[in-house]
Amino acid sequence: MKVGVMVESFRAGLDGGLQAAAEVGADGVQIYATHGEMLPANLDSRSRAALRRRIADMGLEIAALCGDFGGHGFQIADENPKRIDDSKRVMDLALDLGTEVITTHIGVVPADASHPRYGVMARACEELGRYGESMGATFAIETGPEPAAVLRALLDDIGIPKGMGVNFDPANLVMVVNEDIPAAVDALGPYIVHTHAKDGVHLKPVDAEVLYGSFVEPVEGYHFADYIREVPLGEGGVPFEAYLAALGKIGFDGYLTIEREVGADPRKDIEQAVKFLRNLLAA
Repeated sequence: MKVGVMVESFRAGLDGGLQAAAEVGADGVQIYATHGEMLPANLDSRSRAALRRRIADMGLEIAALCGDFGGHGFQIADENPKRIDDSKRVMDLALDLGTEVITTHIGVVPADASHPRYGVMARACEELGRYGESMGATFAIETGPEPAAVLRALLDDIGIPKGMGVNFDPANLVMVVNEDIPAAVDALGPYIVHTHAKDGVHLKPVDAEVLYGSFVEPVEGYHFADYIREVPLGEGGVPFEAYLAALGKIGFDGYLTIEREVGADPRKDIEQAVKFLRNLLAA
């Protein structure tokens, strides 16, 4: 397995984040491709080739692109045509930059397949999965809002294993649904193409729909920090030794990409996370 870093976690811009990733000893990086200079529309073919060379010259590779455009994911039918087109453009960019994986949150998958929103989300994902399959890319859904078994059922219903995948974020599963991480790896194993190395704490039961909805439209008196807390690697509820063993058991040899979304000194936390993962992998 390789160790990656989410460039935005350094809070230093694209250039600063790439340089910091190289300095802390990462093998590769994940980059948001949904705004600013990384938006596909802002990168012509020459710029894409130059960026790919620049990253390679720093001794890095792109582990994945993040195609998360925020909002409600793919839960709202009227918004999906544009979101699907935007996501396809991110997949095009990913291949130009040398990676086959784009990751995103799609919203909260209903446990009941007869729920109207289930079909809306499944159809959007199917179109993106077909597009990815046709060009050798994978549209990877990030874990978190729903239990692993619910996400596995959606992926099996869609039935495009080469175009659809999973970005496995163990901290999201711990914080939101209090999931057994090795069991979740086993459930989603055939689909896992990328992972986030993140840790967190489940403080008390939380309604995932209310939680994720509050990130889009703040709810008066509702504070997500009352329910979940992200912490540095090794300090939360993710059982990393068992987690890495479970990934090894399913044959995963891709990226463990460090994502640090909070904290006063992300650079320090990321440096410690790289060492933490290297020590575990060496053992």
